[in-house]
Amino acid sequence: MAPTITAAMTNSHEPHTLTHKLKKPLVEKLRRERINSSIEQIKSLLGPEFLKQQPDSKLEKADILEMTVCVLRRLQQQNEKQRRLLNHVNKMQCSSDKNLREADFSLLSFTVQTSITKEKSPVNSAPWRPW
Repeated sequence: MAPTITAAMTNSHEPHTLTHKLKKPLVEKLRRERINSSIEQIKSLLGPEFLKQQPDSKLEKADILEMTVCVLRRLQQQNEKQRRLLNHVNKMQCSSDKNLREADFSLLSFTVQTSITKEKSPVNSAPWRPW
């Protein structure tokens, strides 16, 4: 026997479809509002940048997003340069610390050698004899 579709089955499915059809425009409206709000926030955060680029012109959402990408890329490059500079300074400082330690060691070594030489000189000491 073939399955039959009853009126109760089709009616139970319709409220879901109807509810979905009624909610979809509302959900889409809320989504657009979130997007617009975020774009306005970006515009206010980067206001001076936008004025430098195109003063006295109305910016479209696409313009705001493109300019934001440019600003973020520039900030990323600056951050990378600062990181490289900091690494370089740290390497130089480590190298300088190593040179200072070597200089301290060579000074200490010279002092010990001078002290030993003075002790061995015939003028300052006689041979040690335990008897």
